[in-house]
Amino acid sequence: MNPNSRSRCVLVCTAFIGLFSIFSYRLIYLQAIKHDEYAGLAAEKHVYKQIIYAERGTILDANSEVLAHNIPVETVVADATHLNNREATVDLVSNELGIPPTELAEKLNSGRRYIVIKREVSEHTATTLREKLSAGNLRGIYFEHDATRIYPNGSMLCHVIGFTDFDHHGIQGVEASMEEYLHGQDGYRFIEHNRAGQEIVPYRGQERAPRDGYQIHLTVDLGLQNIVENEIDAAMQEYSPQKATIILMRPQTGEILAMANRPHFDLNLRSEAKADQMKNRAIIDMMEPGSTFKIVAAAAALNERKLRPDSSIYCENGLWKFGGAALHDHRAFSYLSVREILIKSSNIGAAKLALT
Repeated sequence: MNPNSRSRCVLVCTAFIGLFSIFSYRLIYLQAIKHDEYAGLAAEKHVYKQIIYAERGTILDANSEVLAHNIPVETVVADATHLNNREATVDLVSNELGIPPTELAEKLNSGRRYIVIKREVSEHTATTLREKLSAGNLRGIYFEHDATRIYPNGSMLCHVIGFTDFDHHGIQGVEASMEEYLHGQDGYRFIEHNRAGQEIVPYRGQERAPRDGYQIHLTVDLGLQNIVENEIDAAMQEYSPQKATIILMRPQTGEILAMANRPHFDLNLRSEAKADQMKNRAIIDMMEPGSTFKIVAAAAALNERKLRPDSSIYCENGLWKFGGAALHDHRAFSYLSVREILIKSSNIGAAKLALT
């Protein structure tokens, strides 16, 4: 073999060795180094993690009367990559769910894969739609189990209970303050779909059951709350104030037995409520205690045994100058007992009780 032929053979062999080396490196890179990444991408095509939502805990009064609970509903969603007949799907779904066809078609053609079509669909409606989709061999529409929060007493205790958002997170009241206990812990399930978008049950993967939220018992008594609601409504009708608050408390423990505010709103129609109606004035408004604080001065004097309920206090006939200021009563009183000072709401008498 002449030198030129030998050189060409060496060059060709070197080129083949280099080419196969590149292919080998690429193969090792894809199969070993990038294996997990590409395996994950492949799995996402057919396997996904389905969240199993925990049921939110109920809220009960002191006698286990239900104040807030859940009703099972369905959320209708679409996977745009699985739709096989968009026009027929739009006609059927829009008719069953009462959605304008143009609005639904716009959602399905938005370019997104996961599309929420309608929330809080009753189980009966969802079952009917599911059967009609199956009969028409229409794919791409799915149903996710959900629950809607119901408040059976409407506006009663609206500021105490509060409400939740679309994701079932507490926004106000007990729903917000006890969120950690009411929400529970969501579970999950890894499921695999075939090319038609149907779950392959034998290939169902890892699963963790959800832990439902805890029940919350309040100190509020619905019977007493009903009385308070009637009283505050009567006061609103008689005096027409801009706002009003009633708090009923057990003095031995400080437990709240009833609480009502006006204005108020219906928890089941909270989207229609105004901001002013949603304020829990019983705990956020700042106001002077006024004559209600006289019981503190009287209680302190009696507790320290400085006076007895029938002890007599001179109330200066309605005008008392003390510390460079004049203190007035709404009418002239001479001598009043501790009990009478509270009954007649004497400012001078209450001041002298505090000074004892």
